[in-house]
Amino acid sequence: MLCLFVKKTFGSTNKKIIKSFRKIVEQINALEPEMQSLSDEALAGKTEKFKQELKNGKTLNDILVPAFAVVREASRRFLNMRHFDVQLIGGMVLHNGMISEMKTGEGKTLVATLAAYLNSLGGKGVHVVTVNDYLAKRDTEWMSRLYNSLGVSVAFITNDLTDEERKEAYSADIVYSTNNELAFDYLRDNMKFSQEDMVQRGFNYAIVDEVDSILIDEARTPLIISGPVEENNQIYKHINKIVTKLVDSDYEVDEKGRAVFLTEDGISRVEELLGSYSLIPENSSLYDTNNMIMTHYIGQALRAHKLFTADKDYIVKDKKVVIIDEFTGRMMEGRRYSDGLHQALEAKENLEIQHENQTLASVTFQNYFRMYNKLSGMTGTAATEAEEFRDIYKLNVVKVPTNVPVKRIDIDDEIYGTEKEKFNAVLKFIEECHKRLQPVLVGTVSIENSEKLSALLQSHSLKHSVLNARYHEQEAYIIAQAGVPGSITIATNMAGRGTDIQLGGNAEMIAKVELKKIKNAGEREKRYQEILERVKKDKEIAIKAGGLCVVGTERHESRRIDDQLRGRSGRQGDPGLSKFFLSLEDDLMRIFGSDRMRSFLQRVGLKNNEALHHPWINKALEKAQKKVEARNYDVRKSLLKFDDVINNQRKVIFEQRNHILGDEINDLFEVYSEVNEGMIEGMVQSGYYEDYVEDIAKEFHTRYEITLDKEDLAKFLNKKEALDYINGKVQEFFTEKERYFNSQQATDLWNTIVKQVMIMTLDHLWREHLSVLESLRQSISLRAMGQKDPLNEFKREAFLMFESMLEKWKELTIHRLAHFKLADNQEIGDRLYSTKKDNFPKVSRNDRCPCNSGKKYKHCHGAFTVVN
Repeated sequence: MLCLFVKKTFGSTNKKIIKSFRKIVEQINALEPEMQSLSDEALAGKTEKFKQELKNGKTLNDILVPAFAVVREASRRFLNMRHFDVQLIGGMVLHNGMISEMKTGEGKTLVATLAAYLNSLGGKGVHVVTVNDYLAKRDTEWMSRLYNSLGVSVAFITNDLTDEERKEAYSADIVYSTNNELAFDYLRDNMKFSQEDMVQRGFNYAIVDEVDSILIDEARTPLIISGPVEENNQIYKHINKIVTKLVDSDYEVDEKGRAVFLTEDGISRVEELLGSYSLIPENSSLYDTNNMIMTHYIGQALRAHKLFTADKDYIVKDKKVVIIDEFTGRMMEGRRYSDGLHQALEAKENLEIQHENQTLASVTFQNYFRMYNKLSGMTGTAATEAEEFRDIYKLNVVKVPTNVPVKRIDIDDEIYGTEKEKFNAVLKFIEECHKRLQPVLVGTVSIENSEKLSALLQSHSLKHSVLNARYHEQEAYIIAQAGVPGSITIATNMAGRGTDIQLGGNAEMIAKVELKKIKNAGEREKRYQEILERVKKDKEIAIKAGGLCVVGTERHESRRIDDQLRGRSGRQGDPGLSKFFLSLEDDLMRIFGSDRMRSFLQRVGLKNNEALHHPWINKALEKAQKKVEARNYDVRKSLLKFDDVINNQRKVIFEQRNHILGDEINDLFEVYSEVNEGMIEGMVQSGYYEDYVEDIAKEFHTRYEITLDKEDLAKFLNKKEALDYINGKVQEFFTEKERYFNSQQATDLWNTIVKQVMIMTLDHLWREHLSVLESLRQSISLRAMGQKDPLNEFKREAFLMFESMLEKWKELTIHRLAHFKLADNQEIGDRLYSTKKDNFPKVSRNDRCPCNSGKKYKHCHGAFTVVN
């Protein structure tokens, strides 16, 4: 009943939104003759006119109709693509900070230009977020003709750009980039030692392509910038040997919870083996205080062996463990599992063990994208996650109608008893399609299955292409050919591929490959026309054969991923077909299928190579998928609640850094006054001030290396009077220190030193704090056994730890500044002065110093030393 109510409510709201937007579409259409009559120069001149109107008080909504009309006309002229009415609706959905759900092939890339152009007119920048570097570069190059014709600057950011190139790119009106690059630039900016070195310029408006992939699927994994921690990596190899000697009765595997637990026998066995390797004292317990770290190593090694599978969760490439994105099937180069899991996998695969990393900075996509003043997204599949989008991101989902009705036929699933029988049925079905020249796209959930199916097709002499993490370099071309009559393409997950499968093939992509070596312009044009003619004929053949046939070899945990695969067929009114083949040995059926479903299937009694068709089974499967989706949502929601605590502290730290970097340091007196007050308050606490004169003088000397006259201190009647006296002495001390350093031929040297010390000390303590918070988060769940809410406990302890960290920061800053000395006063003073005088450009800390000393900057002008 509730589901029916939600569907009716959602459907009703969706219809109202679409109806209201259609009225605006009519207004845009009415302007089309006027726009078509304008010259190119007059059309481009509209941009400055819009900007002036905004300065004069109009809002973006006020100029939406003419702005959309201008973009449509520019697209028609310079891209030879006129926005459909439904694409205009999609653009309005994006502009209003919502998610536009549009079927595959409906032209989401073009839709984004409408909202991107309109919102760029405010001058604060627009970020269009893609799932990979290829799409960021492709979309920029593709749409730049439109933007440039209107006087709007556009740029893209990929992982090979320098900081200078990134900063220039971010200054553009519209920036295309991946979610990873944007979030990592945010973290890196907040690790910089100068505001001039920062590359980003704020978070105005973002359009997230494949929004479900980025904001849902990738939301569980935080982005981490880390640095190596020196430690003995041989421990992982020893632990790996121990785990390989365990038998099934030594542990229990919880596949649903993705966890492995030692049994009582397992604990005894592990303790015995650890003792034999001298990793714990003989006859001691694994859970003795001194041995607790071993439980962590054992736990990660067990997870590596029992829960992580090669060619599914990761692959070994160039003697390295490379993570595979479970949702897109792509390799995640440079990403490593944290907390020793990656090292456990390296030991499992007998590879060189890399050092474990310490977190230097981290953020989740959930909290990164919530920083934008306005956020929107587009995808072909968002409705099933509408609740999560609304709860987490305050984003409503709007289903935009297709330009022409969908003609794809979705056939009921076929269920077999074993995986072997399932694959034989898939093979037979593919052969039938291939005979009638129908292009086939086969979806798998793992590399292992894609290669197993590939071997089966090869054994039957069926030519095909394989698209998975091993061959993702050829991704665009493989997809471009997937609509050619008789072609067979095997793909591991299809989320976020970004390239449509066009019946007959993608002429542009085919030409790019086939004409690459032809230099003669005339010959190139001749061959290009031949390709166009070939693609046109092939499209007719593919349509006659029934259009693209999508074959699913397994149901994914999420219905969205299944829908994404199915949605590759039937684009723009093309005919199409989809069908899923399942077996009782599939992970979803085995792990999440209900006992009732299994008992029902046993009663039915499947015969060899016999398929089962039953609507009850399809309902049960959908119920299992919903169960997994709900569990994954709970995981993401829990992650967000804990990360919100860290995020609030992260904001305080980053704001503090920006304050220090942006201003002259004029509140140093306030800092050391608080430190001194805290010192005296902490020492005296209760009792009379005069009893602590000796201790105060001693502590003061330790902190500042200044000797106070105890008789002077004893004259004061209370700690308030003493504090005023001490603060005065400290102010004199730092005033003299400032006068000395600024006399070393660099007038603002002391201000630079104070900033450096404050920032470096804050960064160091923040890194330590993150590490402690992560340990706290991993252990806090045990509080539930004591009838305590883990989240509230985490909030309370994290707050106390954060307050303590900030106090320690102040104390350490004052202590280090008080004891600060230059590595070589005259030498560094001269070099600082000459650098500023000659107006050398800003340099990275790892670049050569511009004073021509031959040293890196961090070892030259940046080489401040603290003597403790």
